[in-house]
Amino acid sequence: MGRISVLYSAFKNSNMMEDTGTIDIKTINEKIEKESAFVDLLMLEMNKVIVGQKYMVERLLIGLLGQGHILLEGVPGLAKTLAINTLSQAVHGSFSRIQFTPDLLPADVTGTLIYNMKVNDFSIKKGPIFANFVLADEINRAPAKVQAALLEAMQEKQVTIGDDTFPLDKPFLVMATQNPVEQEGTYPLPEAQVDRFMLKTVIDYPKIAEEQLIMRANLKGAWEKVNPVVSTDQILKAQKAVREVYMDEKIEKYILDIIFATRYPEKYKLADLKPLISFGASPRGSINLATAAKCYAFIKRRGYVIPEDVRAVVHDVLRHRIGITYEAEAENVTSVDIINKIVNEIEVP
Repeated sequence: MGRISVLYSAFKNSNMMEDTGTIDIKTINEKIEKESAFVDLLMLEMNKVIVGQKYMVERLLIGLLGQGHILLEGVPGLAKTLAINTLSQAVHGSFSRIQFTPDLLPADVTGTLIYNMKVNDFSIKKGPIFANFVLADEINRAPAKVQAALLEAMQEKQVTIGDDTFPLDKPFLVMATQNPVEQEGTYPLPEAQVDRFMLKTVIDYPKIAEEQLIMRANLKGAWEKVNPVVSTDQILKAQKAVREVYMDEKIEKYILDIIFATRYPEKYKLADLKPLISFGASPRGSINLATAAKCYAFIKRRGYVIPEDVRAVVHDVLRHRIGITYEAEAENVTSVDIINKIVNEIEVP
């Protein structure tokens, strides 16, 4: 990693103050530094309630800024619900929670038509999907029809009820959770549908010192109040600013090399991975990896992407986009192991 820092301090010194063709890196950097000023304030506000879990909070922000959605995997009690609820309070946005169960219907998520006897006509009742921040709790507990209704709304950013189509609120972030402990009575998401999530983040237990603070705060019942410090308009403005973060052609090539190595590992001196991969990342993988890297740079208040940004988000973007074979399962090789090998082999620009 030291080599990467040295390489990009050279990039900064040589290119930051120059006009690269029609792109003025210095101006972009100054603009992004100004536009991203709210990030520290937002993180500070969330840290009033969320102890530790910095990784999860950063991924929530990446999903929000990148206009994507997050699939979160972790055992119960790791503050998943609390995190997205706190984010909605700090951003002054609406929040809804959908507890997925086997008897849930698509209309319970999107909304339905209700007959109104007074006017002798049907009226529209919107579902919980109409919120800025939606928690889809234990998404793999609901049948395929319900999962498909949610994922369609995520993709299209709109919902059709009867003959009417309604755009969803902006900003719009879905955080779906999966419990890796229990698999009985679940409906695993098909690979093609999992691909619609920008990130799949796996969270672990807090450290012992962090859990001590969590335990003390809960016993006292003295959680600080979360204040709205950012408006939804600021978030929408930031989403546009993220698109302006500069990405050099060498970084684009680096991203594409990582993606193509998941499809054709033999072309990247990784022939030993060929029998372990059943399918590689789709073009959504390259788009989301580039977007997530820009969002990460934005969070770090930088107007340009460096290889460290790509490496910071690559596991979350690709872990659910690489299929592993039975041979890989027999050898206890996971998609994360494959990503690690690829990232270590691909030359850093």
